Amino acid sequence: MRLVIVSNRLPFTVSCGNGGPEFKSSSGGLSTGLASYLRQASGNRPDYFWLGWPGAEVAPEHQAAVKKFGEEQFKCAPVFLPEKSMERFYHGFCNKTIWPLFHYFPPVAQYDEQFWQEYRNVNHIFGEAVVSALRPDDMVWIHDYHLMLLPGIIRGKFPDLSVGFFLHTPFPSYELFRMLPRAWREEIIGGLLGASVVGFHTHDYARDFLTSVLRTAGHEHQLGSLTVNDRVVKVDTFPMGVDFDRFHRAAAAAETQRRVAELSTTCVGQKVIFSVDRLDYTKGLINRLRGYDLFLKRNPQWHGKVVFIVSVAPSRVGVESYQAMKLELEQMVGRIVGVYGTVQWTPLVYQFRNLGFEEIVAFYRLCDVALITPLRDGMNLVAKEFIASRPDQKGVLILSEMAGAAKEMGEAIIINPFHHEEFAGALEQALAMSEDEQIRRNRILQERLQRYNVNRWAEDFIQAMVSVEKSDAARRARLLTGRAYTSVLQQYRAAQRRKMLLDYDGTLVPLASEPRFAQPDSELADVLAGLCADSRNEVAIISGRPRRDLEMWFGKLPITLVAEHGVWLRRPDSEWRLLKNMSAEWKERVRPILQLHVDRLPGALLEEKEFSLAWHFRRADPEQAPQRAKELLDDLAGYTRNIDVQVLEGNKVVEVRNSGVNKGTAAMEWLAAREADFLIGIGDDWTDEDLFRALPPTAFSIRVGLANTSARYYLGNSGAVRRMLREMAFPLREAP
Repeated sequence: MRLVIVSNRLPFTVSCGNGGPEFKSSSGGLSTGLASYLRQASGNRPDYFWLGWPGAEVAPEHQAAVKKFGEEQFKCAPVFLPEKSMERFYHGFCNKTIWPLFHYFPPVAQYDEQFWQEYRNVNHIFGEAVVSALRPDDMVWIHDYHLMLLPGIIRGKFPDLSVGFFLHTPFPSYELFRMLPRAWREEIIGGLLGASVVGFHTHDYARDFLTSVLRTAGHEHQLGSLTVNDRVVKVDTFPMGVDFDRFHRAAAAAETQRRVAELSTTCVGQKVIFSVDRLDYTKGLINRLRGYDLFLKRNPQWHGKVVFIVSVAPSRVGVESYQAMKLELEQMVGRIVGVYGTVQWTPLVYQFRNLGFEEIVAFYRLCDVALITPLRDGMNLVAKEFIASRPDQKGVLILSEMAGAAKEMGEAIIINPFHHEEFAGALEQALAMSEDEQIRRNRILQERLQRYNVNRWAEDFIQAMVSVEKSDAARRARLLTGRAYTSVLQQYRAAQRRKMLLDYDGTLVPLASEPRFAQPDSELADVLAGLCADSRNEVAIISGRPRRDLEMWFGKLPITLVAEHGVWLRRPDSEWRLLKNMSAEWKERVRPILQLHVDRLPGALLEEKEFSLAWHFRRADPEQAPQRAKELLDDLAGYTRNIDVQVLEGNKVVEVRNSGVNKGTAAMEWLAAREADFLIGIGDDWTDEDLFRALPPTAFSIRVGLANTSARYYLGNSGAVRRMLREMAFPLREAP
């Protein structure tokens, strides 16, 4: 097995000068984290290959050199893109649309159709690169918001491939996600659902994604699992860690101690507050300085005894809005220094540059307080790096509750980064915290981070992909395809007495928003007529529909009809008869309850049958409806306790009917009349499980759609059912 990693950036970047390409290692959290995992490869870890953009446009004459370097040094292959594409894709849609929207800055987001089209184009270019690099038994792990369409693109070409996707940013609430044009968000959700496993840093992001899936694509989840066509998509939480041992060792190294000693000479007798971030509006740099300003204003006793070192890494320096933010930041730094500084004391030290690994570890080791307060952040590994870099277990972490890391690091001082008073109060608490309390908190944090480091994160995600792949393989073994499908058709054609029990809604026709919209079309009528024309066939439609519907649609065909889940049965050229004596008097007591819930839920409707009542909610709000359904079930449990009825919860429907009759009992009644040497039963709902259990082991029982079932086989949808029945009815006719 080989792991194919796909990300926007490779673990190295290229710059092309007159002398040819120059290479340097990437410094991003993803590149650093995955590189750490892959460096420590062992027998338990897969071989790998990495695909991504090399960081700059590479002239054709240099591309061979870049490919060679990537293959030899990093086991990587570059995806070459022209600068104009990256301008609209990376600087455009990724950073001017998705980045602000997913980080809860909707006023900053731009909705440019050219940006979107380039985003689609680049995802397809990546798709071609992945397809050309794949080997048998590869698994693909795609990373981050730049490539959200890619899982679906790959799935379209390789339906059985194991594909994972991990989002390193937050996933926004549906109220923000829906600000994308409908076509864009539908394609993004469809692309992400091409993955076998979709991973997020926190439960909140996974929950918001599942809500957007429900409202955009209509797929409900069961404990984080989504059934999409004929496969399952697992949505789960995998909080990314850091290479704990690397930071811990570096912090204890003699060279780091020397650097810390040098830095300490510039802040003798002062407590050091430290923050490091790249220049970005999501990081809360301005809010951080305002909070420090308020702290100094409220605490004159700390003047001359504290210094705040603010390190800002250049980011998107060519973007006008970032330049404006840098100017505002520097003006605020100047104002704080001007108001509070003296000849002997500078309250704030501002650095606008990239820090190397050794430098940043030295600052982590030096500082008394780490101030990590983004306005919104997917995880924020800086907080974890700081804790890992404290072998003395001292120092205080102040962390924004808007960072994903806050979910794991409750021992830190957690603040709201929008509230300046909380900043000031947290700094007061941190600077006054005893060493014993610091050690107590940091010991717990270090133990947790050491257990769930970046290697554990990667291994857990890969194992989730392997687990889903095994489950999918087991499901595929029950899918009615290939040899199994051919065997069914062969046994059908060889049989002399055949019996076929077919559900209607969701089996012969797709589920409709209202029952009245699911009438049979001419193609279905043609297929059923073809089946009935063969004297070896006996066909029964066994449905929850009222008998008037079945009579109107199929009464002229020589088909046995079973209505209301087994209450009524009508053989060809016979009258309807009840399979059990029953009363409908209970309906007068139950109908007002159902009607009340119809009135309480816009889009719900009440369907009345002779011996049952059905409360449908397919057209209702997809989040509100399940809650209302639970309330209805609770109400019905009390009202029906002493009545001879049963309450059934089906697919977007709650039905109350007389007890003691179901599709299984009706099937046994019909099957008892005459034996058959070919028997098939097909249904899509849990009400059909009674039918499947009633059939003998030699029968072909088929569940439409993936679910826990007693059936022997699966078929993907009603279209697949029709195709099979058409081949049975017209073996020599070509499918339309």
